[in-house]
Amino acid sequence: MSPRSQPGREYVLTLSCPDRAGIVHAVSGFLVRHTGDILESKQFDDRLQDHFFMRVRFHVTDPRLGLEELRTGFGSVAEAFNISWQLYDASRPTRTLIMVSKFGHCLNDLLFRKSVGALNIDIPAIVSNHRDFEPLARSYGIPFHHVPVTRETKTEAEARLMELVDELNVDLVVLARYMQILSDDLCKQLDGRAINIHHSFLPSFKGARPYVQAHERGVKLVGATAHYVTADLDEGPIIEQDVVRVNHAHDPEELVTVGRDVEAQVLARAVEWHSESRVMVNGNRTVVFR
Repeated sequence: MSPRSQPGREYVLTLSCPDRAGIVHAVSGFLVRHTGDILESKQFDDRLQDHFFMRVRFHVTDPRLGLEELRTGFGSVAEAFNISWQLYDASRPTRTLIMVSKFGHCLNDLLFRKSVGALNIDIPAIVSNHRDFEPLARSYGIPFHHVPVTRETKTEAEARLMELVDELNVDLVVLARYMQILSDDLCKQLDGRAINIHHSFLPSFKGARPYVQAHERGVKLVGATAHYVTADLDEGPIIEQDVVRVNHAHDPEELVTVGRDVEAQVLARAVEWHSESRVMVNGNRTVVFR
């Protein structure tokens, strides 16, 4: 986790563009002209796709220069190099709506990390198709929205979700073990700003009781995958994965416990990196500047 940024003085610039000579020089020149002092800089040249990616966190010494002045100043650089870019105030928390069903380990972990300052996010709402975690949300002072979902009400439920996203100015939606499949239309509306977490047994052990299935096959690794949500179920660009080694002595319930731990950790890292603008989508893959 990066040190907390100074409001209005530290910024993050992320960019991607076709690779060509002079990009880094142009970015550096822009920073010099705008009293920018580089605090962290990482770049990646995807030679297979001939595409360049860069993330720069910098401090501005001139107090007269704010976010809009910087964005205006970078416009000519972006146009010259055909750059897709984003420029953010590094201190601004990512407004994150969390969705959950009946498994609360990921939700609880994110709430705790936020409460101790380990995640630079605001959580304006928790949405669930069940009421199980309404008391937990209340204990953290976060509004809880019960949005039931049935086959008949799915369209209305998704419309209510998007109302909340718009009303609350949400930047990121986190599916913290939300056990409903999102429609293709909703996936498109949330493109690049919704993260899901699931066990990494897929596609081998689909459906109900995957840990029982895994135990019956004698798996030696339990893992989790965090990825961006797309219309291709559980196949969006992967942000983070991890595994934990297990053995014959683990019964199905113990595998579930191990799985919950790794799911919570993987999701927390994905949320942290997204909130710090460290993740850039590269086709079906991601570039993650850790």
